[in-house]
Amino acid sequence: MEVILLTKKSELWEWIKILTIAAALAAVIRFFLFTPIIVDGESMMPTLEDRDRMIVNKLSYKLGDIDRFDIVVFKVSDKKDYIKRVIGLPGEYIEYKNDTLYVDGVKYDEPYLDEYRKEYHQIYMGGPLTPDFSYEVPEGHVFVMGDNRRFSRDSRDYTVGPIPIENILGKASIIYWPLEDIKIIN
Repeated sequence: MEVILLTKKSELWEWIKILTIAAALAAVIRFFLFTPIIVDGESMMPTLEDRDRMIVNKLSYKLGDIDRFDIVVFKVSDKKDYIKRVIGLPGEYIEYKNDTLYVDGVKYDEPYLDEYRKEYHQIYMGGPLTPDFSYEVPEGHVFVMGDNRRFSRDSRDYTVGPIPIENILGKASIIYWPLEDIKIIN
């Protein structure tokens, strides 16, 4: 049996190499694959709560397409990112009539709003959660909205507008904090 004795100097060097590799690997994962975010505000309630912590999959749209109803994080400015739900895809004509979504004339259900819509009608004595409007999404852009439709700055607001696809940082679908709210969002 052979025993290899490490000197303190060589042991220290091994630890430095291991820690450097671990830090580099963590940086690659953090900057290119997944990144944590904190939801700031109530525009995505009741799906997401203020201060929820989520994981953004930065790789999702490099390998696949954006789908309607995905929850995405995107750049609004150099200092500000938003999190919203994709409602309209490039080139589509979207319309809300009587609190119902139509895309190119086809009705779409939004089951993630059902419970909130009921609560909203009870609190505010009727009236639509989503006021009527129509919009044609430009090519190379998506139309996004917050689930808290009456209290969301989103593509309906001229200061936000349609989102260029290249401004989308990734898909947010995992809440990891608070612990009692851990879940995957569809």
